[in-house]
Amino acid sequence: MPLQIHDIEIADSSQLQNQDRIVLGQQFNVPFTSSGSAGAQTFAVSFAAGSLPNGYAVQVTPTVAMFTSVPSASKTNSGFNVVLTPPLIGSTLASGTFDVIVVG
Repeated sequence: MPLQIHDIEIADSSQLQNQDRIVLGQQFNVPFTSSGSAGAQTFAVSFAAGSLPNGYAVQVTPTVAMFTSVPSASKTNSGFNVVLTPPLIGSTLASGTFDVIVVG
């Protein structure tokens, strides 16, 4: 029988709401379709209502070349918006997918 060791250290921070647990959420292959227009596009990512903690970080990994961001103002306990921006000014996004990992 393997020996299970559980040791997690959480740095002191006033932003950490859940000192007794870490919440992980994931969604893989979230599809998005290009609008064909130049510039950034926003896509909503939803989780079950209330399943995300008050403070969390988001990692977005796209399958095509682009810049990604998650505006802090869009973060709620049930999801957030992902802003996808083409890598070149005036270019359009190619349709594809992105992966999301949430840690809180």
